[in-house]
Amino acid sequence: MKKTIALVAHDHKKQALLSWIENHKSKLECHDLVATGTTGGLIQDKLNLSVYRYKSGPLGGDQQIGALIAENKLDCLVFFWDPLNPAPHDPDVKALLRLCSVWNVPVACNPSTADMLITSPLFNDPDYKRIQPSY
Repeated sequence: MKKTIALVAHDHKKQALLSWIENHKSKLECHDLVATGTTGGLIQDKLNLSVYRYKSGPLGGDQQIGALIAENKLDCLVFFWDPLNPAPHDPDVKALLRLCSVWNVPVACNPSTADMLITSPLFNDPDYKRIQPSY
């Protein structure tokens, strides 16, 4: 079952995300990948993976991915954000993470959690359906 997976990383976390993607490339390449602009460009250039690129995070990319969540078009978010360096678009980052909680979308914010997410038996279980809240 093909999933739509968003891949996002702040500047100081981009290399960690690229390393994580490289370690799980065979599992990721069979899914639809989306990313914010700069991160998506690095994924395409460095790892030769097909990824749909939205705008850069500070230019609205975080909000575009948030819209996918609100429209039930995103299955999971891997977002390596940098808790030690505040971003000018920090409210957008918080809103994106908030939407994952509101709509019960799995989100991984570091390599350990992302490892557990992608290696879970539920990740590729065609019978698994996440509970979608009804508001």
